[in-house]
Amino acid sequence: MQAKDIKDVSGAHGGIPSVWVKRFLGGVRAGGRVLDVACGGGRHMRAARCAGFSVTGVDRNLAGTADLAGAEGVQLFEMDLETGAAAPLSTQFGIGAFDGVIVTNYLWRPIMKDVVAMVRADGILIYETFALGNARHGRPSNPDFLLKPGELLDAIRPDLTAIAYEHVTRGDPERGVQRVAAVGSQHRWLLEPPQN
Repeated sequence: MQAKDIKDVSGAHGGIPSVWVKRFLGGVRAGGRVLDVACGGGRHMRAARCAGFSVTGVDRNLAGTADLAGAEGVQLFEMDLETGAAAPLSTQFGIGAFDGVIVTNYLWRPIMKDVVAMVRADGILIYETFALGNARHGRPSNPDFLLKPGELLDAIRPDLTAIAYEHVTRGDPERGVQRVAAVGSQHRWLLEPPQN
């Protein structure tokens, strides 16, 4: 499934899905499980659900996903990922528990290896967030919340293989981002790369 196959699920809840997420969501196996870390309003959960996946959302505030609570194929977990009070995500959900893991506009370095560990051997990680250089465009500007050059590539090794990576300035609104789509050792795209 390519980006053009993902319906516009923006509506009143959550906003428009990231072009990067839409582009690589087809890397999740049919009927698979998708985890959205720091899911916010649920825009990527909705896109994944629309594409036929069961979805799990984790965030410290689930108010933006209240309409999804109790829906078939949806699990929501309210937890603050930054306090250390919650068990590590891979303990909570299991190592290799998800066919797809999505993280956007969120960076908390202490859980990055844990996020990578939850991707199945035939699964995909789709990660996009702010990078150094974003301060000239606005917030966030604190280096603690901005990826260093190549940091996402370092974070996925040796468990996952990057099939796409960018460190770019994007517009509307303008921002500096770093993003990666990375797959496990048994993912089909390692043998048959997707068409661009």
